[in-house]
Amino acid sequence: MMLNGKYDYDVVVVGAGPAGSATAKTCAEKGLEVAMVEKLPVPFAVKRCGEGLSNDSVKLIGQKIPPECIARKINGAIVYSPGKKAVIDLHREAGYILERKLYDKWLAAEAARAGVYVQTKTAATGVIKKDGFVKGVEIEFEGEKSALSSRVVVAADGVESVISRMAGLKTTNNLVNIFSAYQFEMVGIEMEDPDKIIVYVGNKISPRGYVWIFPKGEDVANVGIGIGGLGYEKTARGYLEDFIKSDEGLRKGSIVEVNTGAIPAGGFMDNMVLNGLVAVGDAAHQVNPLHGGGIKEATLGGMIAGDVIAGCIEKNDVSQSALSEYNKIWWEQQGKRLRNIEKARNVIAKLSDEDLDMLVESVTGDDIVDFTRGKKLEKVAQILLRKPGLITLARHLL
Repeated sequence: MMLNGKYDYDVVVVGAGPAGSATAKTCAEKGLEVAMVEKLPVPFAVKRCGEGLSNDSVKLIGQKIPPECIARKINGAIVYSPGKKAVIDLHREAGYILERKLYDKWLAAEAARAGVYVQTKTAATGVIKKDGFVKGVEIEFEGEKSALSSRVVVAADGVESVISRMAGLKTTNNLVNIFSAYQFEMVGIEMEDPDKIIVYVGNKISPRGYVWIFPKGEDVANVGIGIGGLGYEKTARGYLEDFIKSDEGLRKGSIVEVNTGAIPAGGFMDNMVLNGLVAVGDAAHQVNPLHGGGIKEATLGGMIAGDVIAGCIEKNDVSQSALSEYNKIWWEQQGKRLRNIEKARNVIAKLSDEDLDMLVESVTGDDIVDFTRGKKLEKVAQILLRKPGLITLARHLL
């Protein structure tokens, strides 16, 4: 049931994470009647990342994040390869470590203030179809079942995206692009610099991925790992536990929260729409494939989707053909850049520890920041070209 007694909307959004809230808010600001349902009691996805968001990303998505949603302000990063170290010291407010429980709730509240009806603890259990169009969703609130009708349904229900699959949208990803993430929030630890994020790369500690320490206070941090693909001798948890045991500053700490899950780090979807359906965020694989973060990508995807949906409803055409404008704009504004980053990720994943040392030793802090944004990839290629055995790999970046 819906506590407001209304069951017919222009747009129904399933999932109240960053992508869902951005889509819903954008649609409401365009004058549409919007409902957003979230299966959890509080709008908060499982923390599969370190909760970091750069200051540049915040400016790009146009958010004024309230202080209570920010756990720590960050002024740079430290990157370790097996034998080398690079320090990114920006001497300014470079970004934030968020408190995602509060941040996601704030995003949903902002959508509500824009006119969206938000209801949590309400699961979308089925898709309503008629004449080849998605026309709404079946919902359940504390055992009471009902249905919502809409012109467009937005699947913002995460990497598993049950709604997309029920509707018939092809969301299958190659296992090589699915990263396994495991994270502890730890208290009572010692860090090298609690004002910088710390990243460790290496085939022995984090194959095809990295270990991160994202400070949330002087002695508290998200300590996690993401590893790509299958076939390793240990699980993500096993690699992370071994890393913590090897670090004197971490092994004395306590664990106050555990999070685990899958991250769709690549395998971008050429098509994210059907008749009456749009997928956004993790449901549409909108994640930075190098570091696995997706708050910025999800928010931008939601904003683009909201604009397109509003235009299609105004023209009274919510067909796949009309909604495909979302595909076009997203690929022009985000997809091409992310695909370049994916190429870089795939090249770096094939490097030996010795090669990783060479790369870390040869780049500046600014270079590393640019790489994560899909820029200056030719510099990575030039570094790799120094070694004859890496010429073929390097050419993928040119």
